[in-house]
Amino acid sequence: MACDRTSSMENDERSSKEHTVGSWYSVPELSLRDHRFSVPLDYKSPASSVISVFAREVAGAGNEEKSLPYLLYLHGGPGFESPRPQEASGWLTKACEEYRVILLDQRGTGLSTPLTVSSLSQFSSALQQADYLQHFRADNVINDAEFIRVRIVPNEEPWTVLGMSFGGFCAVTYLSFAPKGLKHVLLTGGLPPIDNECTADTVYRACYKNVLLQNQKYYERFPQDKEIIREVVLHLAESDGMGVPLPSGGLLTPWGLQLLGLSGLGCGGGFERLHYMFERAWDPVLVPGAKKQLSYTFKREFENSIAFDTNPLYAMMHEMIYCQGAASRWSAHRIRDETGDIFDAVKAAKEGQPVFFTREMVFPWMFDEIAVLRPFKEAAHMLAEKKDWSPLYDTQRLRQNQRQWLYDCKVTLLTTSEGLNFARWVRKVVLSSFNQAYAWRYLLQQQYIMKTCMLMPIFLKIRLHRSLASDFG
Repeated sequence: MACDRTSSMENDERSSKEHTVGSWYSVPELSLRDHRFSVPLDYKSPASSVISVFAREVAGAGNEEKSLPYLLYLHGGPGFESPRPQEASGWLTKACEEYRVILLDQRGTGLSTPLTVSSLSQFSSALQQADYLQHFRADNVINDAEFIRVRIVPNEEPWTVLGMSFGGFCAVTYLSFAPKGLKHVLLTGGLPPIDNECTADTVYRACYKNVLLQNQKYYERFPQDKEIIREVVLHLAESDGMGVPLPSGGLLTPWGLQLLGLSGLGCGGGFERLHYMFERAWDPVLVPGAKKQLSYTFKREFENSIAFDTNPLYAMMHEMIYCQGAASRWSAHRIRDETGDIFDAVKAAKEGQPVFFTREMVFPWMFDEIAVLRPFKEAAHMLAEKKDWSPLYDTQRLRQNQRQWLYDCKVTLLTTSEGLNFARWVRKVVLSSFNQAYAWRYLLQQQYIMKTCMLMPIFLKIRLHRSLASDFG
């Protein structure tokens, strides 16, 4: 116990202008404390601007002074903060039995110099916005992680990283450029294609196929929604400007309605939330002869579902997570054109066919129709055309191992010409759109971890049998 207290004191002594540590506080069965770090905006010019990065340390109740290894959690995004624990539950409960968990708000999110609609408006030009935003990708998330590791982990020991979705992309960047900081790496839905250009086209060609399957599953579960959604689309198409005003001042159009797939098809419970949302699509007719109209409740829920007012970084930087030395050029928009009229909502509605939603995709017209994004339209176009993106992966280091493919409920991930050769021990798994949280808990409980060769960290070995997957949804 004396050694444990010494380690804690050593960490507390590291509080300085570049790192401050708060006191422990609690939620049911967990102890938490806050860390704030002053880090360079641009690590290539560390003397330039400084930003604040926030991380929350989580320990099981009673384990505050216990010597445990550290686990860094990198969440999905880009542009979304780390979870806010309210109690011990899910995978976090199991993780805290064996680790101190660090929940990092990736730069630009949560309490890490958040890039909000209001904060980004401080810049006087689109060029300034674009120049600033270029520093908010996986490479600098990992620079921040290393900055944090050497300041909070005793003796600067390597730590375990757990990456989900975009957090997995960040973990692979970590493996590329700072592997000495890693002891174990756990991944779910986060193995990126790693060609030395922009791989967004490859990803979206696969994603559109996957999205069709998810739409079909949704309509199999709620076949009655086909007609309701067609009625909504036709109502929007026949309205002035092919849309109706939203509470925030934006415009809800037929193609804007399809954005509901972002949360409705890609998250646990999404099918049900989408269904119940459309249950309340229409206002009741209180006065005979009154026009049929979409309810305020429905329009408000639409805006809450897409959440770009609180997380504009996702809209502005989403395709940039795939770029190395090449521009994305609005990849999802271009590849959608390749699908023909499959995602033409108005045509489908007029012909009595199901209207298909989209998913993890951004489109240039969003910066016209979503009111809070309009001030960032020019900057978004600059970022979409930017070619000189820095490398995110070191293929020489990563291609050492055998090629594998991984398919997950959030994103379809494919090998490119460089391949995912490095993922020697990652096993193929097919997960439904409902089971991610349950799978995490299961995997951590079962400790499906396998050591790789001596030169590589440890990857998560995923093995879900069909019966188990069906239990998850």
